[in-house]
Amino acid sequence: MASVDVSQNTSDIHFSVSAADKVAELIKEEDNSNLNLRVSITGGGCSGFQYGFSFDEQINDDDTIIIQQCSDGKSSVKLLIDSMSYQYLHDAEIDYIKGIQGEQFVIRNPNAKTTCGCGSSFSIGDEDVL
Repeated sequence: MASVDVSQNTSDIHFSVSAADKVAELIKEEDNSNLNLRVSITGGGCSGFQYGFSFDEQINDDDTIIIQQCSDGKSSVKLLIDSMSYQYLHDAEIDYIKGIQGEQFVIRNPNAKTTCGCGSSFSIGDEDVL
């Protein structure tokens, strides 16, 4: 199992403080401090691949763990990414934004060749196959 602490800039995936704050808020609402945010990529969606967000208590052997401190400076949350998904998320940014269209988690992924208007679907180059 690989563990990466983003606050020390040792990962090529950026997990923003605003995303960590929202994850901490949702975990508090669930009243389960063992929860972690899992981000995954699966086949499907409008453009061929789609992002998935879920809460998970289990940490698998092939998970990369990214720890991000919250804005309060005291608490932190864990982001889990399985090894298959990680290869398509390198250099990506996982953020939480509030705007005119509402609030949502977003992934800014430079590996995505095209994206869909839904915001959760993307395609990659023909040479990359899951």
